[in-house]
Amino acid sequence: MAEQVTFWFDVSCPFAWKTSRWIKEVETVRDIEVEWTPMSLSILNEGADIPEDYANKMKANWGPARVFAKVKNEQPEKVGELYTAMGTLVHTQGEGGKSDFGGYDEVIKKALAEVGLDASYADVANTEEMDEDLRAYHQQGQDAVGGDAGTPVVKVRDNAFFGPVITRFPEGEESGELFDAYATLAGYSYFFEAKRNRFEMPQN
Repeated sequence: MAEQVTFWFDVSCPFAWKTSRWIKEVETVRDIEVEWTPMSLSILNEGADIPEDYANKMKANWGPARVFAKVKNEQPEKVGELYTAMGTLVHTQGEGGKSDFGGYDEVIKKALAEVGLDASYADVANTEEMDEDLRAYHQQGQDAVGGDAGTPVVKVRDNAFFGPVITRFPEGEESGELFDAYATLAGYSYFFEAKRNRFEMPQN
């Protein structure tokens, strides 16, 4: 039976992106079934004392997250594919770091077209139509780890953690071995945290 994995993401986050590419690699060497679920750094940072530049980026981040919430509602099987398409634009093709509401409008349109989703999904990016649902998806991830957490949140074997936060990953079987180690730790209900300071950004 396939190992069930739930992966909460915000497409703007480079750490979530790197971890998601690792999970995609794991899919090639392990029997896992991934449920891709949106969360929102914009929601996470509501009311926080953050620099103005970062606050403007949080305004832009609403758009993609709202679109992912609508796709999750209506075509959940397409969420992972859309994440790959949009994340590639954002993280490998220089389309990240947008500011202000509507900043990702063109990125959203390109990604929807690439995966064959109706262009009308983009209509919700600059409205509050999907906010209640987005907040519900976001809260599922927060509840899974027991408090405020960034992205990624990964749930496996009935336990969820913020992370793993990785900046690169091995390929093939070694990638699977890394997953095995993570899943083993996640299998212990009394394992809560392991952490060290990051000294590099995600590597291409």
